[in-house]
Amino acid sequence: MAPDQAAGPVERRRLRVTGVVQGVGYRPFVYRLALTHGLTGWVLNDPEGVLTEVEGSPEALRRFTVALSDDAPTLAQVTGVEAADVPVRGEPGEGFVIRESVHSGRKDTLVPADSHVCADCLAELRDPNDRRYRYPFINCTNCGPRYSIIGGLPYDRVQTTMSAFTMCERCRAEYNDPLDRRYHAQPNACADCGPSLLLASPDGTVLRGESALAAAVAALTAGRIVAVKSVGGFHLAVDARNEQAVDLLRRRKRRDSKPFAVMARDLSTVAEIARFSPAEAELLQSPARPIVLLRKAAGGLPGAVAPRNPNLGVMLPSAPQHHLLVDAQGLSALVMTSGNISGYPIAYRNDEALEHLFEIADVILYNDRDIEIRVDDSLVRFSAHPELGEPVLSFLRRARGYAPYAVEVDLELAPIVAYGAELKTTVALTEGSRVYVSQHIGDLKNDETFASHRQTARHLADLHGIKSRYAVCDMHPQFRATRQALQEDGSGFEQVLLAQHHHAHMVSCMAENKLAGTAIGVVFDGAGYGMDGTIWGGEFLLGGYADVARVAHLRPIALLGGDRAVTEPVRTGFALAVDTFGDSAEACAAFPVLRRLGEHERHVFSTMLRRGVNSPLASSMGRLFDAVAALLGVCGHAEYEAQGPIELEGLLGRELSLSPTAERYRFEVRDQESPAEIDPRPVVRAIAADLADGVGIATVSRRFHSAVVDMVVERCRAIREVGQVTAVALSGGVFLNEFLLVNCLVELRRAGFDTYCQQQLPTNDGGIALGQVVIANARITAQKEKED
Repeated sequence: MAPDQAAGPVERRRLRVTGVVQGVGYRPFVYRLALTHGLTGWVLNDPEGVLTEVEGSPEALRRFTVALSDDAPTLAQVTGVEAADVPVRGEPGEGFVIRESVHSGRKDTLVPADSHVCADCLAELRDPNDRRYRYPFINCTNCGPRYSIIGGLPYDRVQTTMSAFTMCERCRAEYNDPLDRRYHAQPNACADCGPSLLLASPDGTVLRGESALAAAVAALTAGRIVAVKSVGGFHLAVDARNEQAVDLLRRRKRRDSKPFAVMARDLSTVAEIARFSPAEAELLQSPARPIVLLRKAAGGLPGAVAPRNPNLGVMLPSAPQHHLLVDAQGLSALVMTSGNISGYPIAYRNDEALEHLFEIADVILYNDRDIEIRVDDSLVRFSAHPELGEPVLSFLRRARGYAPYAVEVDLELAPIVAYGAELKTTVALTEGSRVYVSQHIGDLKNDETFASHRQTARHLADLHGIKSRYAVCDMHPQFRATRQALQEDGSGFEQVLLAQHHHAHMVSCMAENKLAGTAIGVVFDGAGYGMDGTIWGGEFLLGGYADVARVAHLRPIALLGGDRAVTEPVRTGFALAVDTFGDSAEACAAFPVLRRLGEHERHVFSTMLRRGVNSPLASSMGRLFDAVAALLGVCGHAEYEAQGPIELEGLLGRELSLSPTAERYRFEVRDQESPAEIDPRPVVRAIAADLADGVGIATVSRRFHSAVVDMVVERCRAIREVGQVTAVALSGGVFLNEFLLVNCLVELRRAGFDTYCQQQLPTNDGGIALGQVVIANARITAQKEKED
């Protein structure tokens, strides 16, 4: 008698399984599960997920049903199992079969993210007796590329970029065997029938296979730059231990200061270059294989890898070719930075890489398997504090390994597409209570990234069969995505709605945490278009999904030269010092760094400030951090976004303790009128006094950071006294500052607040699309209720 089957009643049950259940070995899992429990029936993929009918004893059906969720494959994410009894068939010899996929109907399944190389495939890759020994595209149902190669659902080979490769007999036999690890592994291939590795030189020479790999290893060993085609796009690689090679990459990429990410062979190698906790080790080894910000180890890698930064971004190999590179003698750690020309998205098509990347790379290691959609590396950080319990996960960039997984909200959403912001953009589409948030796209100021924005939106919509009836975008009239939504795409929607930037930040945090009702939003970022037409960025908001009120904000700072103040923060520092001390002479006397400005430059800045020429005012916390970093001589000219604030925080060495209370600076609050104005000038005077007394800039940085934490708690207390609100949502790019985030969470909770931050999406503009969706939905719902 079959396992779990005994004489007695027989029942038949139809089960619908939803979630990430295609492309992750779920059907063969169901097949084996049915055999284990002695059940007959069938299983298939369709656009809604996985559908199965099983027949057997009630106890066997019960165990089978529970196991569908509890024992699911590693890469699966089961979000629902719906069961319904159906008539018993009792057909003799029915057995259990895997049926052909159904391609019609509502698309409800979740697209699997790209995954690492599993232990079984890695063992085969390194086994000289295995037929896939050193094959750079080895994979199975438990690992390998997914989202980056999928063109449509259901997830079948014909719907992927692997459709160009016809399986050989042995691969086909594996693919068709339900008990094989490669059953219906859509990228399944071997050296006889699958993609090939190629290496191109500037002179047009092309090598293939092992010759290509050997030439790439030789180039890296010799200190040269190799462009490497990875899962979702190209990287630029050099030997991370070779300081001259790192310097060469910086010169060619014109990237003097921004930290590089490093790919390490294994955890033992990571331990040589960084310090990590068990939680961080688990994150490094997770199927997503993100870049994890770790604490640098003394004497690990050359300082040029991540200058003036206590952190090192580290990842483990995510593709077979990565393992083959770092397994080479002397190449256990490689710099792996985005393969792009500065300011442009990563290259992901062979033709664009061969056309552009020779400007930086000496050779290009690529392959003939196309990438359907570009997907950059994800960048994450774990932050720990004894009072926080579990470590706080922060996404600095959410992409490979996590996109396009949905965020579930406690709302039934109208069909909406959100266009995101201008910087670090993502797009989002709704389906029921799910919000599909795309991978990081980038800054929309160039045509290539803007085209990627539109392509990503179409790709997500096509994958899930979504037809959005509404659109929502940032209210800034000059954002490209906003102009696109209002002017070109608007006719395709019933309505295009506008969401204020900081409101969207706040609501993104609220929705992710399923926080309804009224909350205090503490939203700190670089800049966003305010409801009054000015530049906001240091905001205390009070409200919910549909509307908010601005109840407090930073005193505005003049941005001398507009956008130039972002890349030359010394301009903002000068403006803040003059605002504090009254004139440029006093300001320069207070801060030695301003005395190093040329006389003509000081005169021009003073004139701009006095006359208000091209000097918009911004209530921006990000610009305040810029200004303080400039006044301390940390960063007067920024090569990359937020360089000054990052290096100012870097002085703290990831040591999160607050300054002693007596040493902390204090903001002044003018709250006679609403909204209250938070004045940083007393802080600036105290900083100047400390510098005059010879206090070190690391101590000054800690006192400044601590003052911001104190100010946040005091303002939230004042708002609570009036509004009786205890929920606080922290959002905006400034909260990527670990010291600020952790201490605000701890101190606000100590003060009796229910405090929330973002852990599924970035707190920077990469998370705004979720907030836009929920704001739009609240307003659409209110409109309909009013009409009814």
